[in-house]
Amino acid sequence: MEGKSSVSVRKSKAAPVLVVWLIIMFVFCFFPISYAATAKEIEANVDAALKLFHQVKGGKELLQKAKGVLILPGVFKAGLIVGGEYGEGALRIGGKTVDYYNIVAASIGFQIGAQKKNVIILFMDQSALRTFRASPGWKAGVDGSVAAVKVGAGASIDTTQINEPVVSVIFGQKGLMANATIEGAKLTKIVR
Repeated sequence: MEGKSSVSVRKSKAAPVLVVWLIIMFVFCFFPISYAATAKEIEANVDAALKLFHQVKGGKELLQKAKGVLILPGVFKAGLIVGGEYGEGALRIGGKTVDYYNIVAASIGFQIGAQKKNVIILFMDQSALRTFRASPGWKAGVDGSVAAVKVGAGASIDTTQINEPVVSVIFGQKGLMANATIEGAKLTKIVR
């Protein structure tokens, strides 16, 4: 009889974790469908993210140097051992939107919780921008290397040290996120 009760105790402890994990996986399976924003919503969110980024020292200068800028505002990331992230944004060239994209990533490892972040990917030369736009689905770190912008003292960007063709900046409401990366994330053109 003792063996039976210990099994039910183990099951009862594992059940809440399993339920939470299943809910998270369910949300991520259907999140892109339910999240799909209109072009107008994406544009408003992109403008808000850029306004926030302009407050970062060196941000405007970096944007001016880029040949193209992919802005992915409000990228949502959540996980409980298995995690995922999703967001939608706009590719702008010369300050005008030319295409819309989504970002999707999955991860496995110790993780718990959820967060929202803004991702900006800057194409610093025409060749990198052309390659990105021609790709049906571009995976960071596989189809092209993406260097994370180094965060300097006072959470500023040192634009004199940027010599990579593609760089990324990740930030939230409280400023730049140091050591954040989009390695392994897939970027795909979407129709809006």
